[in-house]
Amino acid sequence: MSIIEQNLQYVLYQIRLAAHDCGRDPQQINLVAVSKSQTIEAIESAIAAGQRAFGENYVKEGVKKIVWFRERLQSVTLIWHFIGPLQSNKSALVAEHFDWCHTLDRPKIARKLNNQRPAGRLPLNVLIQINISCELTKTGIAFDQMLTLASLISRCPRLKLRGLMAIPALEEDFQRKLAVFKHMFELYKTLQRFHYGIDTLSLGMTNCMLPAITAGSTLVRIGTAIFGGRVT
Repeated sequence: MSIIEQNLQYVLYQIRLAAHDCGRDPQQINLVAVSKSQTIEAIESAIAAGQRAFGENYVKEGVKKIVWFRERLQSVTLIWHFIGPLQSNKSALVAEHFDWCHTLDRPKIARKLNNQRPAGRLPLNVLIQINISCELTKTGIAFDQMLTLASLISRCPRLKLRGLMAIPALEEDFQRKLAVFKHMFELYKTLQRFHYGIDTLSLGMTNCMLPAITAGSTLVRIGTAIFGGRVT
């Protein structure tokens, strides 16, 4: 068994343990393995261990991997999540190749993704990114813009709004992390009241997975704990 397979098993164990500790069903928590800057061989090790959902931050790098696996691993269905900031000049590549986009934060991008999604594919699953810590250096919309953007997305037939995503400011204290994540969970429940089919709250990375699960995250994005440091 490779180190990556061992790491993946340990992450899945941590997810089950965290869910048990807060009275949640671990089957309700999905794992996206963040494979940005990782090699084909590293991703193959994760696939061999049963992982099927992968997250990429950089459009062109992600598309190369998607095409590589699509051509060479036709017997396995992989789900590809775009989780990085999206520039409008690269939206077509995301619309054409990815299954999910976690970082939708502008009406302009929503319209472009909708128009660029191929007619023969299922609608692109999208999450609205919230700037939960109100950081000037982070992308995402303010809390009070959520419902307006959600309403626009709901009118885009080639997009499927699934929920919310956030990347909070770095914080060491567990309780402060938990408070931020609980705020996101409240926004998520609000969105559910206004829109049908909202089932995904994308919160939690390697350094904050446990408080995210405690607060109600349904999807965690884990890279370092699975693959180790980035390969450059």
